[in-house]
Amino acid sequence: MQLQLTLEPELDVRDKKVKSFTVELITIQQATPIIKDWHYSGSTNGLMISHCFGLFSDSNLIGVAIYGGLAMANAWKKYATNRTDVIELRRLACIDNTPKNTESFFIAKTIKWLKRNTQHKLIVSYADTFHNHSGIIYQASNFQHVGMTSPGRIILDSDGRTFHDKSIRTTYTDKDNIKRLKPFASRLKKRLENGEANYVKTPGKHIYVYQLNTQKP
Repeated sequence: MQLQLTLEPELDVRDKKVKSFTVELITIQQATPIIKDWHYSGSTNGLMISHCFGLFSDSNLIGVAIYGGLAMANAWKKYATNRTDVIELRRLACIDNTPKNTESFFIAKTIKWLKRNTQHKLIVSYADTFHNHSGIIYQASNFQHVGMTSPGRIILDSDGRTFHDKSIRTTYTDKDNIKRLKPFASRLKKRLENGEANYVKTPGKHIYVYQLNTQKP
């Protein structure tokens, strides 16, 4: 399906019914503007992406949900015997002017798709207390609160964007089979070196999980 996607920064859909919205698979390139403008991280750099969903009001993209591998190395071992059994909701963002329950409706639609089209057994997501998030959306979406992560640290850029502290070690393999830093990681590393970005200690995050029934109806 070829999406006729449009982005309107001042779009207001609060008078729309949530059930009129649709959810479609989109590309990370299509998702990035929403994350940049409406997610506290402002970035999709360094994400391991498996599934990327768009929430639409007519042809207008009003929300993005990105699922992928867990950010914390080996964290999946707490929940499953195989890495692929666990997937993380890495980003969730909607424009401001949406009706009540938009986020929970969106999450429910993505969960339905994951149940029907993948073999993942568990969704993990984190509510970042550093950004004053407690996980209300996850609670409304029937996720289970299972504890807190240990305190950690992030990289805070001078423009206000935040990055996982492992972002500066994100690599790719070039055509000569040599591992190199991704361009954004190289830039971020230089900003740390010249004082335009700094490490900041953070409190633990709330951990939420959702058990997926992978059996198709």
